[in-house]
Amino acid sequence: MGESTAAEDLRDHSPYRQPDGSRWPVPPPDGYTVDDFFTLDLPPHTELIDGSLVFVSPQRAFHTLTMSLLEQGLRQQVPNGLRVRREMTVVLGRRNVPEPDVIVVEAEAAKSRRQDRYQAADVLLAVEVVSPDSEDRDRDTKPHKYAAAGIKHFWLVEMTGENDRPMVITYELDPVNKTYVSTGVHHDRLKLSAPYDIDIDLTAIDEL
Repeated sequence: MGESTAAEDLRDHSPYRQPDGSRWPVPPPDGYTVDDFFTLDLPPHTELIDGSLVFVSPQRAFHTLTMSLLEQGLRQQVPNGLRVRREMTVVLGRRNVPEPDVIVVEAEAAKSRRQDRYQAADVLLAVEVVSPDSEDRDRDTKPHKYAAAGIKHFWLVEMTGENDRPMVITYELDPVNKTYVSTGVHHDRLKLSAPYDIDIDLTAIDEL
């Protein structure tokens, strides 16, 4: 047999190239599972929702700046028994591994700097900053799944106003019905006593 070209080698061995010529992995009939997800060679920040892979589009500056603002504010005030993490996957069940923008987890769950996931039971707060390409997932799909998995607190962050500042809608879990109940809408200042004492100046995004 003759030697294959570099292009042929790339085509034949790329994890994203399938026999039918598709660019991405062809999912199993019942969709991917958590075990599949962590063995695939995927682009950064890929999520698993209902057994399907969800790829992230380029984000606006608002998204990155808001994540930084909330992460910094949460971290400055976090008690000893908790840790703040950004863009880490959370295993909700057999076919769902989303990546919240920011999470607060139990300190005991932060076991290693090589860690690539957390379990839903270890997450106290999940934060989603709404993006144009994922509005339905951020506002509807993910909150329902976070609540069903028992995550006690959820924040949904929208860009509003003439200055494109963050508006944070805070939610707390109704443990009986496994649904979220809104506890407030915050524009200029985010001041809360749960999941711990938090005071974040949302207008500080103008300085980032």
